[in-house]
Amino acid sequence: MRDLFGTIAPKYDFITRVFSYGMDRGWKRMAVAGAALPARAVVLDLACGTGDFGKLAASHCSGAHVVAADLTEPMLRLAEIPDRACADAASLPFRTECFDAVFVGYGLRNFPRLATALEEVRRVLKPGGLLVTLDFFLPGRPSLQRIFLAYLYAQGAFWGLVLHRRARVYTYIPDSLRTFLPAEKFSLLLKKTGFADVTARQFLLGGIAVHWAKKSPPPCADIQ
Repeated sequence: MRDLFGTIAPKYDFITRVFSYGMDRGWKRMAVAGAALPARAVVLDLACGTGDFGKLAASHCSGAHVVAADLTEPMLRLAEIPDRACADAASLPFRTECFDAVFVGYGLRNFPRLATALEEVRRVLKPGGLLVTLDFFLPGRPSLQRIFLAYLYAQGAFWGLVLHRRARVYTYIPDSLRTFLPAEKFSLLLKKTGFADVTARQFLLGGIAVHWAKKSPPPCADIQ
């Protein structure tokens, strides 16, 4: 995975715009606006890519401190966020309860241990902190799943040949989706992991979704 994203890093922004019909930036702006970040929020842009979420959070939130984390060093360099770490989402190098919000753009499918990564995100979030994700998902209906995967494969093969002379470079998107889950089941996984107030908005017939989920504060001890 590290080698793959090192290869595609220079074309990453272009490809995300192509696969989203240019709607990618609008979805990210909506996701950040829906987070309602507090002033001077401490924000983690996890699997940051070129840092879109982190930069949008900084522009929306007065005095925000943004940290970028990605498995791939070339992506971190392109993100140009000064405070950054090359890190695995399943083993984050941050102290417990240090972030007000964690954003993940198109990274969920590439986490080989998704449940573990969500537990790590919950660990580093402050009580009441928010996880915000944007990703591809399988549409709920099997017929739509087949059409969506075929479309993504054709797009990936075309742009792989055009940009790299290798058809398989961008087919990692449909490949990763084949074993992924629909947006509704991801909402259930968030709740199972201990997140509350889970909200989702779906686009492209369920092929894209934004999720917002809050880390539940610890229960109050009973007063004797």
